[in-house]
Order: sequence, then structure tokens, then C-alpha cells
Amino acid sequence: MAQAHDPLDDFDRSTFTHAGKTRDVYRLGEGPGVVVMAEVPGITPKVADFARTVAGRGMTAVMPHLFGTPGAPPGLGTYLRTLGPLCVSREFLMFARGRTSPAIDWLRALSRDTHERCGGPGVGAVGMCFTGGFALAMSTEPALLAPVLSQPSLPAGQGAKSKADLGLSDADLLAVRERYEAEDLCVLGLRFTGDKLSAPERFATLRREFGDRFIGVELDSSPGNEWGHRSAAHSVLTEDLVNEPGQPTADALEQVLAFLTDRLLVD
Repeated sequence: MAQAHDPLDDFDRSTFTHAGKTRDVYRLGEGPGVVVMAEVPGITPKVADFARTVAGRGMTAVMPHLFGTPGAPPGLGTYLRTLGPLCVSREFLMFARGRTSPAIDWLRALSRDTHERCGGPGVGAVGMCFTGGFALAMSTEPALLAPVLSQPSLPAGQGAKSKADLGLSDADLLAVRERYEAEDLCVLGLRFTGDKLSAPERFATLRREFGDRFIGVELDSSPGNEWGHRSAAHSVLTEDLVNEPGQPTADALEQVLAFLTDRLLVD
């Protein structure tokens, strides 16, 4: 009986341990590192494709296995099996406002390790949906130079305070804001205009806290939009990406890649 194809077989798989926590990490490419954090339900084929695109631009894509089944396609079953444990996780604070998830400390350490391994001026980080805001919280790590927040969706909840919250503590927010001002750094954010999981209030908070250091990209998904984006469009860089010339999602992908390369591939 033939063995099933491994959709991640072109990635090097290893482990990384920090503070007693060990996770698998998938790496591909050469050059400065970019930590790619998957959306729910995990490292799907399209998340892996995004990492391959990053690697194809002269950088090392580093994908930590944070939850889910690596390589499994999205579906109702995989969503439910992933979301259940995440709802009660002590590492990922799904509903808490004004707090930084404990898992961020592990991700900051992974950023340091990635910088040491890959060299360059520093590393980038791309979060999506559940992990969308993680790159901002990771920015207290000096090695992180290029944070990308794709459809940041935590903390979950439909209340006004939850929608506006950035998913990090006041102390971390102050530290990140001061660092951005001192080092002339920026954060890039992406969302569809009709996305209820990644609410416009969160982007409003980012604009208020970071001013012109926040680059907000919002793609029209209003009813009848000329691009045919579905009203529930959510995953800018993966499931809802239409990677064709002239498509807004393709332009957004190119903006992310330019943001990373401009800050990491420097002489």
C-alpha cells in the first residue's frame, strides 16, 4: 500500500525548545528569517504555499507548529478539532482583553533563534487570524523588524472592547510603541472590509496607537464589490487569495513581500 504524500516534505523539520516547551518547526529557504504563524486550523496547504512564496523571495520561512495537524486541508472537522482545545488553552488567551498570550514568549525566543541561525539585520513575522496580532506582541523582541498582522482576530468576542483590543498587555503595548518610535519601525496590517472576525475597530486602535507607523490595507468585500470578494472573505494571504495580476489580494501579497524584503534584504 502506497504511503500518503506529505504536503510539507520540501520543508526541513526540526524542534525548538524554550522554557521547557518543545514544538516542531518547519523551515524552507535561505536568507533572513520570517516566522510564519498559521491561522486556524493550522499549517494548511495554502499557509505552506505562502511560506514557499516567502522562501522564493530570498528569505527563510520558519513555520512553528502551534496547533492543528500540519499539512491537513481546512474543513469543518479540522476547525472543530482545533478550536476546542484553543478555547480552553492557557498558552493562547482567546478571549482575554488587555493581556499577552503566554505563547508569545516562546515565539519571541524563536525569533531570536531564527536571527542567530539565518543572519541578516533581523527577522520578520507574519500572523494570520488567530495568530494575526502575535507579531505585534512579539515586537518587544529586538530581533523582530518586520511585523505583519493579517486579519488579526483576537481577542474573540463581539463586544466593542473586544473588537478594539490588540491582544497584548498595556506594558507590552507601551514597550512596542516606544521601540517603534525609537527605531523608526512600522507594522503592516491586512483585512477585508466586511470581515466580522477582524473588526475595523481593531485597525482603528492600531491607527490611534501607532499613527503613521501603522500601514493598514483594507480590501473591499462589500456587497457587489467589483472584485467578487465574498462577503465573508477573511484570509487575505491564503484561502481568499486570488493570485492573479490586478487582483487586490495579489497586490496585498506583493505589498507584504515588499515590506519584508525592504526591511530584511538590505546591504
